[in-house]
Amino acid sequence: MLSPEVGKVIAALAVVTSLGACFQPLYGPTASGNSTVQAEMQAVVVDPIPERLRHYLGNELIFAFNGSGTPGPAKYRLIVTPRERVQTPLINTVTGQASAATVFVDADFRLEPAAGGDPIVKGTAYSSATYDRTSNRYANVRAARDAEIRNARVLADQIRTRVAAALSTAA
Repeated sequence: MLSPEVGKVIAALAVVTSLGACFQPLYGPTASGNSTVQAEMQAVVVDPIPERLRHYLGNELIFAFNGSGTPGPAKYRLIVTPRERVQTPLINTVTGQASAATVFVDADFRLEPAAGGDPIVKGTAYSSATYDRTSNRYANVRAARDAEIRNARVLADQIRTRVAAALSTAA
């Protein structure tokens, strides 16, 4: 006679083994089996994104998709449209100056076949970074730029993960 604990373990193992075929590794072969997700991601070309924040985001995305630096065949095109806004939630009551700021960035993205057609995946990634403000103008500019760079890294990671998931299940 089995104890109730052993029975629960056996039941849990049965559930896990029956679900084993439902899960697919993110960076393994694609659903079609013709390629790997890594090879498909290296075939993503990031459309140019102008302005400073967009420059950081574009560089982070290029590195995230193709860290080797050698361009592969362009099978996909990634279009990213970021929007940035700054809020100053804390005001020094003596000086009337903001003592902190938060940079919020929303980035709409769309992955399309390079030849054209319906998007493979589209969505919006969100990020925010806070920084302290001082009376030194240069320090404020540099802190704001560092917040933009931190946001670019977070957005690139979110977009890369969503695109990888879409490419792993694409036929």
